[in-house]
Parts: sequence; structure tokens; C-alpha cells
Amino acid sequence: MQARRDVFQAIADPTRRAIIGLLAGKTLTLNAVAENFKISQPAVSKHMRILTECGLVMIVKQGRERHCSARLQALQEVVQWAEQYRLFWNNKLDKLEDLLWKNTES
Repeated sequence: MQARRDVFQAIADPTRRAIIGLLAGKTLTLNAVAENFKISQPAVSKHMRILTECGLVMIVKQGRERHCSARLQALQEVVQWAEQYRLFWNNKLDKLEDLLWKNTES
């Protein structure tokens, strides 16, 4: 059994980010997802496997079709990681602004 993939690995690829964006608003069959890309069905399936392994996409089999939906809560790990840098840069920019104001008042 393969270890769970990393969310960062999944979103590193532009095709996978596009798939997540496509599924963010609606559930689609696997074939409907593939129709949106100019790559082969096996390539789309490989991207979908990576997305499901990291928990960003859920696939439910209904009869002969597989319905895909995004699980955006899995992106929370990315949000938390990015937040620390947002706070860091906001702090740095606030200090720069204070310094610039201080120099213009002199």
C-alpha cells in the first residue's frame, strides 16, 4: 500500500489545479472531467489518482460511472502553511511603511 500523497505535491501541477478548480463548483463524471483537457484519458486518470490519494478529490462509483467531487477542506494544510508567510510579510511591510512615513516627516 502506498503512503498518502502530499497535498503540496498535488497542487504543484497546473493540470491538477485546473481539475480542482473545475470540480470546486460541481460534481462531474470522470469522462466529463477528461473532456475539459487536451490530454489522454489515462493521463487524466493518473492526475485523478494523485488527487484522490491526497484527499483533494473523492470519486464515487454509481453504476458504470464514476462521479468526482472536490474536497476543498483538504486544502486547509496549504492555507495554514501560507498564512505564516502572509503574517511575516505583512509585518515586514508594516515596518517599511512606518519607516517611510518617519523619513517623510523629517
